[in-house]
Amino acid sequence: MMYKSRLLPNTRIDVADALRGIAVAGIILYHSVEHFNIFTQEPILHALPSDQTVADVLAWLLSGKMYGIFAMLFGLSFFIMNDNQQQKGKCFSGRFAWRMCLLFMFGVINLAFYDGDILMHYACYGLLLIPVSYLPSRAVWCIIGLLAIQPVELFCLLTGYTIDHSIMWEMYEKLTSAHEHATFWENTLTNLRYGFEENFRYNVFSGRLTQLLCLFILGMQLGRQRMFYNEGRNLQIWHKILIISTAVVIVLSFLNFGNLESWLKPIYNFIILLMIVSAVVSAWYAFEGVRKVLHHLCIFGRMSLTNYLLQSIIGCFIFCGYGLACYYKLGITYAVLVGAGMVTAQYLFARYWFSSHPRGPLEGLWRKLTWIGKSD
Repeated sequence: MMYKSRLLPNTRIDVADALRGIAVAGIILYHSVEHFNIFTQEPILHALPSDQTVADVLAWLLSGKMYGIFAMLFGLSFFIMNDNQQQKGKCFSGRFAWRMCLLFMFGVINLAFYDGDILMHYACYGLLLIPVSYLPSRAVWCIIGLLAIQPVELFCLLTGYTIDHSIMWEMYEKLTSAHEHATFWENTLTNLRYGFEENFRYNVFSGRLTQLLCLFILGMQLGRQRMFYNEGRNLQIWHKILIISTAVVIVLSFLNFGNLESWLKPIYNFIILLMIVSAVVSAWYAFEGVRKVLHHLCIFGRMSLTNYLLQSIIGCFIFCGYGLACYYKLGITYAVLVGAGMVTAQYLFARYWFSSHPRGPLEGLWRKLTWIGKSD
């Protein structure tokens, strides 16, 4: 039996905007830790004793988790748009495929600046939501469960099969050399030539490939279950997820994964992500003070596409050799302060923009192009 709409209104979910804002802000901060993918061998001019501690803490809190939250909310947004059209008796599949083509084009622009672009990959992965959206919830939960156990890494572990990642490292060296020493146009051409493939290979290497697919589908399914609304027993479920995920994270934090690291580390990151999301949702509905604070991140999250492209343009100019060349000038602590400055500046821009516009610049363009040719 195919899934059918429950015909319930999909009102705007403020806590999802807050989570989206947290994700984009976290991405900016961690990109700054990584000097926007420039891991130079040159001596750092302005380093601090705190650099390694800052790197370790932010890697634990942000690395892999912020992109994952972004992916989950992507699936949620797909559900809302798809369900709204389904309630009108219309098919959204073709329109969504076109929307993913547009996102891919935004990704190409972003890749010209930053070699770690995720938009092109999200556009490709997002297409898989179309066939999955027709499945009943029981089948969808089975797919989520299968993807959550990191099947590729588990297969390699059980069979002894190894994936050759040497090409990824060769591409990485070419990209790094361009970031450090090339002109803007040479850097752009190198990004466009190697960035998409290198990033895909890294997704396979890090276990993110199946995990991102899992989170896309999980976001869609949480939309079906209306889990981000304060309805029924939803808050109790989020509280249970928070307690269980926190307990599991504490236990896993004391374990040495050893030979199981390639399989367990992505799962560990996934559980930290669930802990973060459940903590934010629980606190949002429980405490008015938390809602007031996170409202600022709602503003940031409503402009997530614009902010993501802006951080690539600004951050790469700051850190790459064709710009301010801070990749070797700033240690990690100072780089994070730069990232915090970027978040603040982009937040202020978002506040200014929303004072006279209902949507962000690229969000508005994406929406107009998505529904181009549609007659009501």
